Amino acid sequence: MAGITILGGMVYVGTSLKARSGSTDPCLIDPSLSVARSGDYTERQTNYWPSYSDISAAARRSYLNWLADGRKDPEADVGFVFLFFYGLERRAIIDANKDDAARADLPAIAAELRRLLNIYGETSHSFRRYAAELLDWVSLVEHPSRLYTLPVPEFPRTFELPLYMRLALGQAAVDGAPVPAHLAIAWARLEPTIYLRTPATRCVAEFEKLFAEQYRAKFGDGMVLKRNRTKLKMVYRAASSGFPASEELRLTFKDTPDVTALTGPVNTLKELVEAATQPLESYSRFMGRNADGGASLEGLLLLPATLWPNSVQRALADLRASMSEGAVALKFNELLATLGAKTTFTKERTLALARALESVNLGFEPDVLQGAKVPKPEDVVAVFVLPTAEAASRKDSAYLAASLTLELASAVASADGQFGFEEAEHLRSTVSNWKHLTGTQVQRLLAHLRLLRQAPASLTALKKRLEPLPVETRETIATFMAAVAQSDGDVSPAEMKMLEKVYKALGVEPKKVFSDVHAAASGAPAAEAVPAKAGVTTGFKLDPARIAALQQDTERVSAMLANIFKEAEEAIPPVVVPAAELEEDDATSSTGTEPGLLGLDEAHSALARMMLSRTQWSREELLDVAADLDLMLDGALERINEAAFDAHDTPLFEGDDPVTVNADILEKVEP
Repeated sequence: MAGITILGGMVYVGTSLKARSGSTDPCLIDPSLSVARSGDYTERQTNYWPSYSDISAAARRSYLNWLADGRKDPEADVGFVFLFFYGLERRAIIDANKDDAARADLPAIAAELRRLLNIYGETSHSFRRYAAELLDWVSLVEHPSRLYTLPVPEFPRTFELPLYMRLALGQAAVDGAPVPAHLAIAWARLEPTIYLRTPATRCVAEFEKLFAEQYRAKFGDGMVLKRNRTKLKMVYRAASSGFPASEELRLTFKDTPDVTALTGPVNTLKELVEAATQPLESYSRFMGRNADGGASLEGLLLLPATLWPNSVQRALADLRASMSEGAVALKFNELLATLGAKTTFTKERTLALARALESVNLGFEPDVLQGAKVPKPEDVVAVFVLPTAEAASRKDSAYLAASLTLELASAVASADGQFGFEEAEHLRSTVSNWKHLTGTQVQRLLAHLRLLRQAPASLTALKKRLEPLPVETRETIATFMAAVAQSDGDVSPAEMKMLEKVYKALGVEPKKVFSDVHAAASGAPAAEAVPAKAGVTTGFKLDPARIAALQQDTERVSAMLANIFKEAEEAIPPVVVPAAELEEDDATSSTGTEPGLLGLDEAHSALARMMLSRTQWSREELLDVAADLDLMLDGALERINEAAFDAHDTPLFEGDDPVTVNADILEKVEP
């Protein structure tokens, strides 16, 4: 054409092509018309309804240059985009209705429309609306049943839900079938009244996985939609002047309901969107500063653990499988290597790791989330299974008292330089049988005991926590510690010295150590040696009666200590994100809701959006829509028109029956 090679086809070329309006179709490229030597398609050279035969020779050169360059420059005059679009519109609506070859072009036309929308959809709201409607038409001319079971094609987000989506949802309502998760996600993404915050648009895969988890948790196989009164139909508004202005192009779908007239399901989607967005806020901010750091452990720790990659998930599964006794102890750097850490772990990252493990019911000791010292790489840590999700179980006074009791006991038990099996077994058995603690608390204490065997608590560090206790409580604790020291049937000189220090720290007369140890030993032996047999390692047997007595004493001590902590308990302060770190939309909105159309409330906004989907409505049709929205039609119409006058100084519609939508307002109310 005029010395220019145009690849890709999808244009009409010739000297004659009649439009339905009777004139030459505006899309036709007529080789007999003059073409200038040069033309810049980024300059505005077309009017609102361009036609190739009517534009200037320079504009024709510009249009041909745009076609030859691949129809992809976002700076191009949108009039040239419309000229090309008119040809797609004619092919899909007129030719495909009577020509098998044209009908076979529909998938290619749909693909081209999506490509153009990605380039020009944000440049021109007018093009986005027309192209989206033609994409709906192309997608639904030969629509199958049970669309809700199929993958959802790509659609642009406009002021109304794509007709394809509305048909798929309507078919599900007719069949009484649950809306599958993939369709619900697409609905949430394309629903014009749902506002997607930055985490949902930046972290797409993570958002969709969290949304699906929330959706299945709430609905199982899916939400079942009510079969409402509003019927689904499509009235296509042609962009090309080659179609008569009065011609209505319709697609009908029998008795399929338009479920977008219902506000209840959309409100549920809004709640699920926000529930899936909030957990991604920190990760989204991290990704905003580190675009390539999403796969690093530093980044993964900002995600819910269920979203971690398969390699880390397998490592967690292997770790859980190794917990035959409820906990596994290993060096901290070994744990990090198992999870694929590549960077130095700061306090903040260690806290994040502990939170992430808890989210998949794995506990971490030392309890850094409650103020314990952050372990060094070579320190031993313990990971254990949390039986139940008891988030506050280690904050109450009973647990704090039990933890202090265990730490004191470890200091005494290790006083002779060896935290022996008998002493450890006695403490393990005692903790396991504490009736006043929950299963999660017991498991955490047992994991803590694993660490105390390697690094017993320091009496000096515990002293400050003991000073406020009443005299009677301190004396009871002292007696219990004497029983712990005697639990292995022998109290060494080193243990006697440690007990004296404990008594002194408790403010109890150190001389009482001897009498308390003697009293503890005066009962039945704490343990009896089992004679060794050939090839059998010597075992150890605890006396049940003695254990029961010590258990009773321990619970009494813990109950006393619990009272001390009740007044000292403080809630962990909430994490406050500095305003400078908030995403722009996070700082202004967390509702997940798009502002109402024309400033209207939810129901009136839904009615206005529904009306904008067609140029004309019968009163009977609008009565059905209003009934689905629980609105009185006349009052609702009056309120919508008042809002349109206030916002744009023009009505949204005119007439009573039929009601005609004002075409001039379409450009003004689009997002």
